Amino acid sequence: MMPVRLSRLGLRAAAVLLGVATLPAQQQPAPPAPAGPQDPSRPDFAVTTSLVSTDVIPRDGAGQFLADLKKEDFIVNEDGVEQMVASLTLVHGGRYFNLAAPPPAPVEEGMVLPPPRPVNDAAGRIFLLFVDDLHLDFRNTPRIRDLFKKISTELIHDGDMFGIVSTGPSSISVDLTYDRKRLDESIKKISGSGLKPKDILEQPNGQQGNQELRYRAHVAFSTAFDLMRELEKVQNRRKALIYVTNGYDFDPFPQGRLQRDALYGYNQTGMDPRDPAAVTNRQGQQFADADLARELADLTRAANRANATIYTIDPRGLVGGAEMDDEVDMVEWNNHVRKTQDSMRVLAEETGGTAVINQNDFAKALKKIDAETSDYYVLGYYSSNPDPTRKRRQIEVKVKKPGVQVWARKGYALKTPKDDEKSK
Repeated sequence: MMPVRLSRLGLRAAAVLLGVATLPAQQQPAPPAPAGPQDPSRPDFAVTTSLVSTDVIPRDGAGQFLADLKKEDFIVNEDGVEQMVASLTLVHGGRYFNLAAPPPAPVEEGMVLPPPRPVNDAAGRIFLLFVDDLHLDFRNTPRIRDLFKKISTELIHDGDMFGIVSTGPSSISVDLTYDRKRLDESIKKISGSGLKPKDILEQPNGQQGNQELRYRAHVAFSTAFDLMRELEKVQNRRKALIYVTNGYDFDPFPQGRLQRDALYGYNQTGMDPRDPAAVTNRQGQQFADADLARELADLTRAANRANATIYTIDPRGLVGGAEMDDEVDMVEWNNHVRKTQDSMRVLAEETGGTAVINQNDFAKALKKIDAETSDYYVLGYYSSNPDPTRKRRQIEVKVKKPGVQVWARKGYALKTPKDDEKSK
């Protein structure tokens, strides 16, 4: 099964329509050096500097958003070195104000643009709705569709640009658009197709555990990673990924699988449990949690580079016990639920978002997301970090006015060759 992805052209065209920069690797030429005599013995080098962007939400002591700040009011430090603010945009009440931004890149020829923006609209919000139907229970399909209907009415407003993509057989791929009819059509197609506990217990295992489970997770993470890579090209907007899934666990119900092996006298690979190869298979599964942590880290680093915030939503709501036909031990079920929810917490918290788990009041959670994406600044600077070999950078944003609480992204990681390979 191949992953369904939003087309690159749709994202780039949407970025041009919004009047934002779509630059390779978010690079712009450094300011030219002053004219003067040149030493012919010294070679000339073309120097580029990356524009680093981060969302900033300043609030006063009463929790009210401050919409009257200027570029000079912010102090930005990267790894303890103060940076000069190069761009600042404000989105207040969903309306976009360009306070100080670098000039946009020239428009590429031959682009097909989305439908025009509604008249008199200055909204600056971009939502990507991510339907991880490979990890959604089919039995919860009506509940999942109801959740997306709430997203349509509570979160997506007129003038908001949104796209929606699924990872599995729902086969949804809608490029960024303003047409709400496309969302209504997509909701009707959503259907959960995740593995049930009984399916996991009965399927064969390899050296990395359940092969089908790993494949599904790979499809989900690679699709989300590609979305983040494309969102790097969209600047001066708060980009929110609404990530709907039941979460991830690379080693579910380990004791249940061992008991099934003992019951039938062989493991699910067809080998005797005493066979050295079977022992190797079980030992390989001990690294399942580390493998999951690595996948989560890769995706959150990509999201922070793109200045995108992930909001994870578990449509199961308050999770109770397993169904009778699931045939799993209650302790193992609870451990499985905890791991899946922890994976959703990591994706959200490491990118500045919120994990909507263990709650049934989705309307309240969506209103909070709506507020966080309606009032904010996008601050940009050209990094002058003195250590170019440092891959992980810490960011601290302050406001000169007293008594102001500031939320901002805490850091980002430079792209590595591994990230380039993952995006191919």
